[in-house]
Amino acid sequence: MAHEATGGKDVDVLVIGAGIIGASCAFHAADDGRSVAIVESASSYAEGSTGRSFASVRAQWSDPVNIALSWRSIERFRDFARDHGIDVGYRPTGYLFLFPEQTWEKHLEAVALQRSFGVPVEILDVAEAQRLSPFNSVGVAGATWGPEDGQVDPHGATQAFLTLARARGARVYFNAPVSAVEARSDESWSVTAGDHTFRTQHIVNAAGGWSAAVAQLAGIDVPVVHSRRNVYATAAGSCREPVPMTIDIAGGTAVRSEGDRLLFYAGHDPNQRDGYDVSVDFAWMETILEIAVERFPYLADMPLDDRAAWAGTYDMSPDRNAIVGPDPTHETWIHACGFSGHGVMQAPEVGRIVAECLGRGRIDSVDGAALSIARFAGTCAGDSTGMVV
Repeated sequence: MAHEATGGKDVDVLVIGAGIIGASCAFHAADDGRSVAIVESASSYAEGSTGRSFASVRAQWSDPVNIALSWRSIERFRDFARDHGIDVGYRPTGYLFLFPEQTWEKHLEAVALQRSFGVPVEILDVAEAQRLSPFNSVGVAGATWGPEDGQVDPHGATQAFLTLARARGARVYFNAPVSAVEARSDESWSVTAGDHTFRTQHIVNAAGGWSAAVAQLAGIDVPVVHSRRNVYATAAGSCREPVPMTIDIAGGTAVRSEGDRLLFYAGHDPNQRDGYDVSVDFAWMETILEIAVERFPYLADMPLDDRAAWAGTYDMSPDRNAIVGPDPTHETWIHACGFSGHGVMQAPEVGRIVAECLGRGRIDSVDGAALSIARFAGTCAGDSTGMVV
């Protein structure tokens, strides 16, 4: 942790938030030669959504932007030890999607798009899919398997990005909640965070579910809210064979093994209110179990362990896709939020395009318009795309 005397600090880039997105943004900005500071309200890194993530990564999407962000990030996670000498826990345990008849043909079009980006995806019939993960095949038309999809260590990856950023001169300030933001006449910013005051040319808002509150300090509206998600677990020793991430599109449930336990989840209670809440909703567990056992009957015979369950929050945008890039009203304010549960899997590439934006004032290497907050102009609604689960 960096310690400096209270007072003004001049930096090129101030990153707000030390989750995996903020850490990646800080590293990439510092790697481009910019002076960087990261401020975090918590006492350590990855204390928000990152640390409560399901830790899964996949490149199986149905739109070009999410495919690009996710696949390039998986490649970076895969090669992290080679490129930086740090193991971030990437393991290609695979993702298996089970599709009903009504969406199967449409998804085959998505497979072609994924393959055009170099993503390895296999089309399986039901019998082939059942050899990878056991399930009740009623209503399943086909499946796709992403052998390079899998898992990473969110804490380890965040720490790695911060270590690399610090090695390039970045400073990290914990226990430093942002309390004031002022746009100056020379287009720079003055920011108060904890006991520190910063003057910076650019702000990167990577505050996750708190991004809207942070942006409001600058008079900027950001349509991002906390939305709780729960992960439930069976008892230790109950899962004797590895189970890859298996997602039933029709029922909306998913399972995967973690050691000798099985983890399972499904969306969220539609009556749940938005807001930060990391208490586990066990009533919702009962609801999704009824759905999940129809596709994964073996769950009914597995003892559960409430102590191994946890909850975290997604930083939800209206269309459940990321908001990345400059704000139309303040071009030196860079959004990096609204990932809607997909921040961990896209963090390496998001850091790179944020650095690109810092250098060019825009995002060129992917469709910047698809990520821009301007897509929500005049509305707080949007179309969810990209096989979001």
